Amino acid sequence: MNCSRLIIGGGAAGLFCAVQSAWLGDEVIVVEHGKRCGQKLLITGKGRCNVTNNCDVQTVLKNIPRNDRFMYSALSRFAPEDTMSFFESLGVELKTERGNRVFPVSDRAEDIRAALVIACRDAGVRFVTDDICELIIEDGVCIGARSDKAEYFAPKVVVATGGKSYPVTGSTGDGYRLARQAGHTVTEITPSLVPIVTEERECAELMGLSLRNCVLSLYEEGSRRPLYSELGEMLFTHFGVSGPLVLSASAHIGELKKGKYRLVIDLKPALSEQKLDERILRDISSQPNKDFSNLLRGLTPAKLIPVIVKLSGIEGFKKGNQITSEERARLVRLLKALTFTVKALRPVEEAIVTRGGVTVGEVSPKTMQSKLISGLYFIGEVLDVDAYTGGFNLQIAFATAYACANG
Repeated sequence: MNCSRLIIGGGAAGLFCAVQSAWLGDEVIVVEHGKRCGQKLLITGKGRCNVTNNCDVQTVLKNIPRNDRFMYSALSRFAPEDTMSFFESLGVELKTERGNRVFPVSDRAEDIRAALVIACRDAGVRFVTDDICELIIEDGVCIGARSDKAEYFAPKVVVATGGKSYPVTGSTGDGYRLARQAGHTVTEITPSLVPIVTEERECAELMGLSLRNCVLSLYEEGSRRPLYSELGEMLFTHFGVSGPLVLSASAHIGELKKGKYRLVIDLKPALSEQKLDERILRDISSQPNKDFSNLLRGLTPAKLIPVIVKLSGIEGFKKGNQITSEERARLVRLLKALTFTVKALRPVEEAIVTRGGVTVGEVSPKTMQSKLISGLYFIGEVLDVDAYTGGFNLQIAFATAYACANG
């Protein structure tokens, strides 16, 4: 089977590259091993598809913790505003929510997936369901790929197979095998944007509690400066913590060893320690005979009270007017720095994206073409580039796909 551009993988990057290439006159074949293309799109943004972030290029780059320089050229050519214009041109109405996250007005990820698939079909893209086993490389040039049942030939072969996160959607890491076959270096594959397992059991006691407008900071052992610190939302689970802040913090965690990383939660970021102490004193003065545990009702969510009582070392039945200045200082420190120790990350199968992939130094940042094998391209999550939550990872997929199509 012959074409002018063969795309291996029908995810966000593959579909986007396909339609852009077809619009430029390429005869495109997309080979996808799953029954449907774009399956992973359906679970992004909790099923609503956070398609990009309504911000400038510099903000996107700031949200890419590793290899951001590699993305400068691609993002300069295809920025978030271009992503928004593209989907709106396909008839998908978009809206911008908190944190500049962009979603379809319908709140249906299926609308994004369907728009891409329909645009591909309208542009003449051919879809084939097959499992690619290997690339066909002759004299340092990639001329196609083969499966157990067919061979596909094209002067441009694009690997858009995604990472290893959410394998049920088709992201099984096949692209890494193809990259290695071509002589490329593939960095260690680990989860990114993934929930965190903590050492302490208190998180399980708080399971289901969601915190809003708190500040989560991630510290590495021996460092006074946080690796990550942000205001937002998080959630306690039976194994530890999750939610937007936690997922972004996980992107900064490297090799794990016992006690290396700690999470610090500021439950009262709007108040300094002094102002918080003054607030507690006012509460005590207004109700001096009230039990300590009841005084906490005005300071923390009800589910958090037993944990605060335990960790503060202050008896829950102790009257407010009996609380010492030393105990009050302990309480203030606890509310401003509730600390948990990172034990592990949840498995890569639960990660939103994969950290690691094809080494970007071996890929042209302008065209996404391999520097080792002519005619071979890598786009999307198979590359060693990942970002925080907020639509940035899909923007990377679209920008690299656009660079490839126009390269």
